[in-house]
Amino acid sequence: MTISAVKDITKDITLEKFLMMPETKPALEFLAGDIIQKPMPKGRHSRLQGKLSSEINLVSESEKIAYAFPELRCSFGSRSIVPDIAVFTWEHIPFLSSGEVPDRFEQSPDWVIEILSPEQKSNKVIGNILYCMEHGCKLGWFLDPDDLSILVFLCDRQPILMEKTDILPVLAGIELKLTVDDVFGWLKMA
Repeated sequence: MTISAVKDITKDITLEKFLMMPETKPALEFLAGDIIQKPMPKGRHSRLQGKLSSEINLVSESEKIAYAFPELRCSFGSRSIVPDIAVFTWEHIPFLSSGEVPDRFEQSPDWVIEILSPEQKSNKVIGNILYCMEHGCKLGWFLDPDDLSILVFLCDRQPILMEKTDILPVLAGIELKLTVDDVFGWLKMA
């Protein structure tokens, strides 16, 4: 089914009805009544997403500090988004009574990471980060692989453009020291 066919079927849809629709690949996002399809990740995007998730989880999962979920649907307010990486501090993961991770996350991540794909509009992606920040997110990263920069969003100041040897901020308690060069250096594998 094409995105235009989905939009025709889902005019005036509510978030609740959107969440009852079957999942698609690539994922659909619900932005206050608009349905937008995320682009299929390509090589650079996939590499950064996988490596960054792995590095965060390496230093935070065993100590039960936080967990980085790739492509996790987060539904809160008037949106249902699928950030490239949604990091939740341990106390904010809504574990089931069995101790398992639930299928539904109905809150903003504590740290949201988006990686710009060539087909994406940067303002739409930044808009999702800002929306997360308005709903309790403490940190946002917007990675642009084309210009090798990361725009950092913190809840108490203006966005900061970070490049090269700038050390990236992480959530409190996560022992991870990365520069912008470290992150984009992962693109070189040969």
